[in-house]
Amino acid sequence: MSDQSSSAAHHNGKLYIETVGCQMNMLDSELVVAALRKDGFELTDDPKLADTLLFNTCSVRENAEHKIYSSLGRLKYVKRTKPQKVIGVMGCMAQKDQDLIFKRAPHVDLVVGTGQLAEIPRLIRETRATTSRQQQKAVSLGRRDGSVAAVSSSFQSYDPLRDPEMRPTPFQAFVRIMIGCDKFCTYCVVPTTRGPEQSRPPSQILSEVKVLADQGVKEVCLLGQTVNSYKHTENGRLNRLSDLMYGINEIAGIERIRFVTSYPKDMTDDLLHAVRDLSKAVKYLHVPLQHGCNEQLRLMKRGYTVDDYREMMHRINDIVPGCSVSSDFIVGFCGETEEAHQLSMAAIREFRFKNSFIFKYSEREGTKAATMLPDDIPEETKKRRNNEVLAVQNEVSEEDNAEFIGRQVSVLVEGPSKAAEKKAARGEEVVAGDPLATQLMGRSECDRIVVFDGNPRLAGSTARVEIRDCTGTTLIGSIVTREVQHGSNGLLPIVS
Repeated sequence: MSDQSSSAAHHNGKLYIETVGCQMNMLDSELVVAALRKDGFELTDDPKLADTLLFNTCSVRENAEHKIYSSLGRLKYVKRTKPQKVIGVMGCMAQKDQDLIFKRAPHVDLVVGTGQLAEIPRLIRETRATTSRQQQKAVSLGRRDGSVAAVSSSFQSYDPLRDPEMRPTPFQAFVRIMIGCDKFCTYCVVPTTRGPEQSRPPSQILSEVKVLADQGVKEVCLLGQTVNSYKHTENGRLNRLSDLMYGINEIAGIERIRFVTSYPKDMTDDLLHAVRDLSKAVKYLHVPLQHGCNEQLRLMKRGYTVDDYREMMHRINDIVPGCSVSSDFIVGFCGETEEAHQLSMAAIREFRFKNSFIFKYSEREGTKAATMLPDDIPEETKKRRNNEVLAVQNEVSEEDNAEFIGRQVSVLVEGPSKAAEKKAARGEEVVAGDPLATQLMGRSECDRIVVFDGNPRLAGSTARVEIRDCTGTTLIGSIVTREVQHGSNGLLPIVS
């Protein structure tokens, strides 16, 4: 029996994939799984059952890397007793660490960077085809390893197939419109792990969205590291994100269009006009401020000041009244004083963010901050400041959510709430006296999470919900009517 047939006899076709990080990683996993299904793989959520295990990684935070190395460590001895298992590391950590992964986890078979994901099916087949099990690596060029054109071409956007089971819900899908980043913030590894900024052709994106609409997708989320930097010249015409949104707005079946993540200096008026005027555009923007202190922003090399951000917020509020804005904040960055920390909390109070994603600074190898700026804030101080910023944001969120009490909002129903799913898993009755009802969740047109009781069959439809209570993160309401959509006229307007 040949090596190939022998190894194939031990292969059970079960695939396990673990994904950490951002929405871009979630999309990458969806596409890789779709490609592997064509090779006969079946997805399992139990790593013990799988003979092929992939770990899609993130390098933005140190904790994300620790989590992956812990998962790999648990497989060390399993590989000794079950050598037929193929273990692969893909994504940002694979692109950044490369040979270090093989050194720390010698039982790993594959290391595949963000720009080489299309190679994964072939690499798995080749790994399993021989008994020698030579470790294989497929990564893109480093930013200094060639010309801009050569480095860019080594990072390929991988968007050929879709796997509905990997989506957030059957009715929502991510669509990558660009890859890479050229901002080079001093704390960030993304320009290294994702490569130069490159926008996809609008015709390709529109074709992909039409396919998704035919599959029943109602909401698309357009992805880019700095998504509002999108620009692509096709057939002699420059297309911006606003132009792309106008095209998607015409696609039948699509009801909502959102996009993340935006860069403050690229928030142009034409994009804000599109958010305001397009019936399907969600009235929500994720635009990270990162810090409320100009000196910290300068050290981060963010390219704007708090006054610049304030001017942007004034334009958002003037052009798109009622639009919600969320942010990211880094606490404990190099040299952060107590006064600077207080400025971040003041910014949250001033700009009234819907929510903020708050992170303790984590020094990342290969960034300018790691080589030029000392990580001089004690961990305990970082934890305290993280909690204080979070408390201010929660206070602001709850105050602003309370303004919705008594109003009606239009909600795209995603399915059972997390609380309902946990109760169902324990076999508990969710709503006393009504076996058909459960607690559902969805998002309003300004991206606020809404929970209410209703029939699970409402998932994927648009409902009108009256808000009667709230928390800092959630609006709580009761369903008023179920809206039946005809054609592609969009959703009912939010009452604000």
